[in-house]
Order: sequence, then C-alpha cells, then structure tokens
Amino acid sequence: RERGERPLAGVRVLDLTRVLAGPACGRELAAHGADVLLVSSPRLPSIEPFVMDTSHGKRSAFVDLETQDGAVQLRELAAGADVFIEGYRTGSLARRGFGPEQLAAMRPGIVYVSINCYGHHGPWRERPGWEQLAQTVTGTAAIEGGDGPPRLLPAAACDYTTGYLAAYGAMTALARQTREGGSWHVRASLCQTAMWIDRTGVVHEPAAARGLGETADLMTASDTPWGRLVHLKPAASMSATAPRWVSPSVPLGTHQAAWSA
Repeated sequence: RERGERPLAGVRVLDLTRVLAGPACGRELAAHGADVLLVSSPRLPSIEPFVMDTSHGKRSAFVDLETQDGAVQLRELAAGADVFIEGYRTGSLARRGFGPEQLAAMRPGIVYVSINCYGHHGPWRERPGWEQLAQTVTGTAAIEGGDGPPRLLPAAACDYTTGYLAAYGAMTALARQTREGGSWHVRASLCQTAMWIDRTGVVHEPAAARGLGETADLMTASDTPWGRLVHLKPAASMSATAPRWVSPSVPLGTHQAAWSA
C-alpha cells in the first residue's frame, strides 16, 4: 500500500452484531478504513444510545433471516465479504447455514469473527450472557467490591475491550491470510476479556480523577440524524494513517442491504 492509504481500505466487513462488544469491533474496523455494513434483524429490539455510540463509520441495513428472501440476501452479502462478525448465541447462525465452516466453503479466504459471553468451549458456550454476568462469574465484581459486597465496574469494560480485541484479531487474521492464505476463525468472549483484565492488575485512580472538562482532547463531534453528537474519538493513534470515521452513526435499517459500489 502507498503511504497514507488507510490500513483496511477495500476490506468489506459484514457486521451481524448488536448491543456493545460486537458493534465496537465493527466500529474499530471502520475507523481504519473498512467498508462496514451493519446487518440487523427487524424483529429484535435495540437500545438506541448503544446504536448511536457504536455505529460510527458504518452503513446499516435490515435483513430478516426468518424469511427465505432474507437468507438469500445474507448469502449474497457474505459472498462479497472479507470479514464476517457475529455475536449471536453459539451455534445459532450455523443452524441457519452461516457458521464458520459453512462460510469458509461459500467464501474461501474469509475471516470469521465470533463473540460470545462465556467462551467457545465448555458447557456454558451456548448460554446467552452480557457484561454484568461476565463480571460476576469471573470474579471481577468480587475484586471490585474489595472487602465489601461484589460491585460492578463503573463501565462496560468487558464489552468494549472485547470489541477492541476482536478487531485486533480480525486485522491479524487478515494479515496472515494475505501471507499464508486460508480462511480464519477469530474467537473472543467477555469472560476471557474479564480474566485478562484481572491478570493485568488493578490500577487505582487518584482521588482527583480527570473531570469532563479535562477530556476535551479525547472527544469529537458528529452531525447525525439524531442531532449533533459529542463522542469519543477512535482510541488508537497512528502517525501516517490516523483512524477516523468517514460517516456518522445512523439509525438501524437506514441503508439498502448491498455493498458500496
């Protein structure tokens, strides 16, 4: 690539995720230049503030997998994708023909990213789960509570960190696919992230932590369909190809379920 070209320019990402961890992964890939299409079910509920926060740089479409037309539509999209991200209960997409082995056969060379709560092995792998449960079962809440009762971290640390780690895994897999060929399966989970955070040790904030006025250098603003949105900039800093989002967050289903020309 020429100097200054975005690292993921030309990479198509099909983002079948919702809530926080998976959407954060797609958002990070968009920040490095990927063409990210968020595909949501019109039958599932959504949390609008989360959509606003995690949809920077993406286009957004509805596909209904409960219909035959929807399944055909998703296969056509997957056939043109370089990366496929899913955050549904383990095995649910495979039962519909969209598991990692099935997509590798349909689209050789694809990078398939799976995100769940409890990990991809063991008796809990198919259970649904989310941030608070991951913090609880891994002991993170007990550590945060100290000598008192368990207490949740004051942020969705498992969700967002899992999204960043999954994006890092996807980019690593894309690099290896370029050198070695093959299709790749990246797996991340909230519980593995929680245990990794615990292993890194506890960092105690000083009593006078940075206030809102001292975080201006971390913020940016975007004009969105919801109005002007003030939000965090991309987390990474790169000298030649600074991450950025080229489009604002939009409501689910804003665009057609098709790749950009």
